[in-house]
Amino acid sequence: MDIATLRKENELIDLFCNLAEIPSPSMQEENLINWITEYCKTNNLDYELDDYKNVYIRVRATDETKQPILLSAHMDVIGDNSPVKVYLDGDFIRAEGRTLGADDKAGVANALYFAQKLKNSNLKHGGVELMFTRDEESTMSGIKNVDFSKIKSKYVLVLDSDSLGQLMTSGASYTLAKVEVNSFKGGHSGIDIGDKTRENAAKLIADIVAEFPQGVFYSENGQVVTSCNIGSITSGDLDVTNVINTHGEATYSIRSSNKQKEEELKRLMEFLINDFNKEYAGIAQANVTFKEHMPAFEKVEDEYIPILFETAAQKEGIPPEISSFHAGAETHIYANKTNANGEKFVPYLVGLASVSNMHSAEEYLDYKTMILGQKLLQTFFTAYNS
Repeated sequence: MDIATLRKENELIDLFCNLAEIPSPSMQEENLINWITEYCKTNNLDYELDDYKNVYIRVRATDETKQPILLSAHMDVIGDNSPVKVYLDGDFIRAEGRTLGADDKAGVANALYFAQKLKNSNLKHGGVELMFTRDEESTMSGIKNVDFSKIKSKYVLVLDSDSLGQLMTSGASYTLAKVEVNSFKGGHSGIDIGDKTRENAAKLIADIVAEFPQGVFYSENGQVVTSCNIGSITSGDLDVTNVINTHGEATYSIRSSNKQKEEELKRLMEFLINDFNKEYAGIAQANVTFKEHMPAFEKVEDEYIPILFETAAQKEGIPPEISSFHAGAETHIYANKTNANGEKFVPYLVGLASVSNMHSAEEYLDYKTMILGQKLLQTFFTAYNS
């Protein structure tokens, strides 16, 4: 079977291919936005664009006693504006010589197809909201510019995981830690080397790095919760050795899905810096600063969605994977915002298709998993509204 035959036989796969064939690098999603809005008009789906051109779609409730739910995905992809030609390779959909963009057009397609089918169904439900954002791959400016006060749903399924059956209940923050050390006296590596009031900042920053935590700081049930990783260490000039350096610095990435453990790690780093400053008082001074780039997506005690999801997956013969991930996604933004009712969002990162080699020219989507993912979403939603 070729891709044309598959597209004729399966409406969901055809929808995905239509989306994939529209290049949409970060902040260049206009053509894709236009295609989605035309799809909404053709299928009588209520939609609106916000001031940032994120796309909001709503299927109104047929039973006001039930709760709505939000499906979220991002429209931008890694890649350029060159043409995208999809083809079928066994069970895999690929793009010729470039990224396919299944991250996250698989999520967009599943959500859009689901909304269109729900609109024409007889199911009694509390409504579904869709949010398609821009610029997730670059700076997440799209999700950061969403007007969350318009969203009524409490629960959010962010359809951006790379494996069918995944439900991620927490995700790590990202904080940049910067360590700097300044020696008060520099000098000549020969003439001044015996002066005990001088210390080389290159040696001092190395000493600090040797004392600082590196790697996994805290884990739970075999999964990393909090980590610290050195990104760089610099001092002086590689071509100059006859100088006693006066400045050195190091940078670290801190990731944690538990705010308390992240604070413990920061306090340890500050404690080590204070000890250093006591030891080298009058000779050198060090400091550490922290800058949060992504807040933590912390696990909540509410097990309602995980239980429903696991049951729905098992019903469809899909092995469920309920776990956490040590990275960032739009879940992190939702987890720290509130909806139209003032409720804190409860987001989950969900896999409705298996995508391999993301962000590369070898990227591919297993189309059979996408079909199964749609069945999983429909089964889950029916149970959610039972």
